[in-house]
Amino acid sequence: MGTKDIIKRARGFSKPFRVTDANGFRLKNFDPSETLHLDSEDKPRAKEALAFGIEALAELQDKLYAQDRWAVLLVFQAMDAAGKDGTIKHVMSGVNPQGCQVYSFKSPSAEDLDHDFLWRCMKYVPERGHIGIFNRSYYEETLVVRVHREFLEKQTLPPELVTKDIWKERFQDIRNFERYLTRNGVVIRKFFLNVSKEEQKKRFLERLENAEKNWKFSANDIKERSFWDNYMRAYEDMIRHTASPEAPWYVVPADNKWFTRIVVAAACIETLDSLNLRYPKVSEEKLKDLAAAKQMLIRE
Repeated sequence: MGTKDIIKRARGFSKPFRVTDANGFRLKNFDPSETLHLDSEDKPRAKEALAFGIEALAELQDKLYAQDRWAVLLVFQAMDAAGKDGTIKHVMSGVNPQGCQVYSFKSPSAEDLDHDFLWRCMKYVPERGHIGIFNRSYYEETLVVRVHREFLEKQTLPPELVTKDIWKERFQDIRNFERYLTRNGVVIRKFFLNVSKEEQKKRFLERLENAEKNWKFSANDIKERSFWDNYMRAYEDMIRHTASPEAPWYVVPADNKWFTRIVVAAACIETLDSLNLRYPKVSEEKLKDLAAAKQMLIRE
């Protein structure tokens, strides 16, 4: 399958889940088990399509790196066991490691807490020619910090700044931050891996019953699961307030991992293709130098 055909097909897989204007957005309108026109019998064909997609993504990323004009930031948010790590691993398996960095943001350090909430992520915005991946991100400041108020208290903000409007203010700050990055050549795409509560339970049980997956399970996973409804409201509010044409969200069905990976790969391919990437044109002077070098090697 040619790259042009792959790019054309990619739009069909990514567009249904893209959110650019979230007025009236409701998370319940997105089915975590959606697979479009595909079913379980199509899994082998879907995996083959993903392999072609990974090749196309590698080709586009090579041009991104060579052109050195744009940077791409991919943000992943999800509940535990939604498949963020596996999706990143599979979709980015063909990308040159020199042009891609993955950063995972866990509990903030004491130093992080002494800075503004965007500080620890701002340090890792990708440079031109690179793809940066945030496995969780500054959006945690409107999710876990919102669900668990005690985390907000640890930030030791002046009391007069912690008002009932703090979440709206943080959404505004994030929109401004993403607009600033966009205007400086950083292309942002955000993925919410939308897993159902039932599928999360199934994956947790698998981690508990399979010795090779025990290491993935934490007692805290069950604690966080008890706040499911609070998190869903927080995610819905997050997408509703921060989706935009320049920094869209993709609400990706995550109950079927094979389909999740196709949608994410398709969105990445479509994004890179939209940048009109080209290998740098070599000047006449440079071509003469190359010809001279070739002759020197031939005469050795």
